[in-house]
Amino acid sequence: MKTLFSLKTAGLALMVGLALASCNEAPKGDKATITEEKTAANATGQTFVVDTAASMVQFTGNGVGKNHPGTFRLNSGSVSISGNQVTGGEFIINIKSLSLKEQGEMFQTKLKPHLLSGDFFDADKFGTAKFEITKVEPFKSDGKDTSLVQGANFSVSGNFTLKGVTKNITFPARIELDENAMEAEANFNIDRRQWQMNYGNDKTLGDKFISETVNIELDLEAKKPAGNATASAQ
Repeated sequence: MKTLFSLKTAGLALMVGLALASCNEAPKGDKATITEEKTAANATGQTFVVDTAASMVQFTGNGVGKNHPGTFRLNSGSVSISGNQVTGGEFIINIKSLSLKEQGEMFQTKLKPHLLSGDFFDADKFGTAKFEITKVEPFKSDGKDTSLVQGANFSVSGNFTLKGVTKNITFPARIELDENAMEAEANFNIDRRQWQMNYGNDKTLGDKFISETVNIELDLEAKKPAGNATASAQ
């Protein structure tokens, strides 16, 4: 009985250790391709309105041995759908809605204001960010070009404007559509320096070093306006 208890205790300690270790590793995400600003897509078809209460943008910054996950809410968003295909869309992200998942005085009264300051998001000057779709095309894995998003079926490109800087980013996504709703999911990494966010990105800082890689997770829901929704079959 004592041996069994010891094994269980050791197993629990191992699981806790692995969980803590995973929290300290940089989150994995698809590598987004970043290029210069491109022409927005010519959105056609039916407009679906993003459900801002059900949608969220999550980010995770990573330093030496630590992760700092947080979320942003959307102010608004719309997606254009034609023939079961996304033809365009625009999303406004509320930077001032930044919320950190970590609790405690250090995170809420020191880290959060620092992230909102000019060193990072400069929220007083740039209160919102924008993503505008430039292209959506089928995503096909060839064994080399794969995605961490289960069921990824589209490659999405769009102009992402943050702190007054616009770059085009491309990433895999899972997009599910029906006549009345759209759900989309993505998980990718970007280099924050592309948007003039360079604070702490110097390896000579030792344990104060902050990685240039930021993980982004998108969870979006959009619906056809109530008056245009297709009635369910009786």
